[in-house]
Amino acid sequence: MSSLTGSTRTNSPACLLLTVEEAAHRLGIGRSTAYQLIGNGEIESIQIGHLRRIPVDALDAFVDRQRGRGN
Repeated sequence: MSSLTGSTRTNSPACLLLTVEEAAHRLGIGRSTAYQLIGNGEIESIQIGHLRRIPVDALDAFVDRQRGRGN
């Protein structure tokens, strides 16, 4: 395991892609909910080999869309 904790890694400006778990943590939701949102296409993700990754800006886009629905 890396010496970098998840919160340190996800706060790094150099980090462009997050694991599903890291993205869920940043959104304050559970891992299963994150996978559901990815499966529904509400959160953009990419596949690299066998790995699923979420671009950091996809979280901003998701939150922006959610905020727009409340108006």
